Amino acid sequence: GHSLKATTLVSRIAKAFGVQVPLKEIFAKPTLKELAAVIQELDESPYAAIEPADKQDTYPVSSAQKRMYVLQQLDEDGTGYNMPAALKLTGPLDRARLDEVFRQLIRRHESLRTSFEAEADGEPVQRIHDDIPFTLIELASAEDFVRPFQLQEAPLFRASLVKEAEESHLLLVDMH
Repeated sequence: GHSLKATTLVSRIAKAFGVQVPLKEIFAKPTLKELAAVIQELDESPYAAIEPADKQDTYPVSSAQKRMYVLQQLDEDGTGYNMPAALKLTGPLDRARLDEVFRQLIRRHESLRTSFEAEADGEPVQRIHDDIPFTLIELASAEDFVRPFQLQEAPLFRASLVKEAEESHLLLVDMH
């Protein structure tokens, strides 16, 4: 396995048995018999799921978000917090389906529907939008794809296609 699968297993064990198995034990005790012994030895630690916050117009930001917001305001043309990626797609492309996949991702993940703004006192807050329009844009080249995000405009995510040949595309994705 790998760490993502191990983390999922730790979470499932906590939910099912009410114990917190250290991640290192998953790798150190790879058989069911060994892992069962670890689970039996642990003290009960009730599983506590993170509850969603009540619906509000805006939400406070974390200290890390506040720092990034302030730094972005100081350098509005900066791309230091952009996380771009490119993926080569070969073969037939169902563009409508790809477009819909991105829309579903945005609908599913609040972080992709979040924008940031300053309140009257200058303190930043985050706003989670119910619906964000999204269109997969086709570009002639990847040259100008990475550009600054406007934090007050969701989504803080963009995707574009560059058609290289009939069945060859470059999928460009960037998020703040």
